[in-house]
Amino acid sequence: MRNFDFAPLHRASVGFDQIADLMDRVLANDVSQPSYPPYNIEKTAADSYRISIAVAGFSDSDLSVELRENALIVSARKAEEEGEARTYLHRGIATRAFERRFTLADHVRVTGAAHENGMLHVDLKREIPEALKPRRIEIASSRAASETDVVDAKAVN
Repeated sequence: MRNFDFAPLHRASVGFDQIADLMDRVLANDVSQPSYPPYNIEKTAADSYRISIAVAGFSDSDLSVELRENALIVSARKAEEEGEARTYLHRGIATRAFERRFTLADHVRVTGAAHENGMLHVDLKREIPEALKPRRIEIASSRAASETDVVDAKAVN
């Protein structure tokens, strides 16, 4: 009962395809959302955000951060260790490969990434273009408008 047909929505609307795509993505991904690795999303300022991902056991060279089509993709693959084979009595630190996807809203860009103390921090900033920001429109008074409409006329006689 979780299947919805959005075909009528696509036929009857113009410019709302992003909403339908978002709903398709949410309904398709909620069933099997991976829980590894754990992450936090925090708001650091009015238009700034930070995604922090626990990546214990991974080095900088094992991690990859990419931005593709409004999606932030963080992935990691542990390089195969050559040399001695280790025998673990208990292995609680998972270093398995992963890929995490975060869909970014329009006008959100990645400003940087840092790896420190087993955490990968990705900083984001929302930058609204000037054309989309609210602006105040000055209202001209009727007196000023009528003065500009009057044309100087000369007497013809």
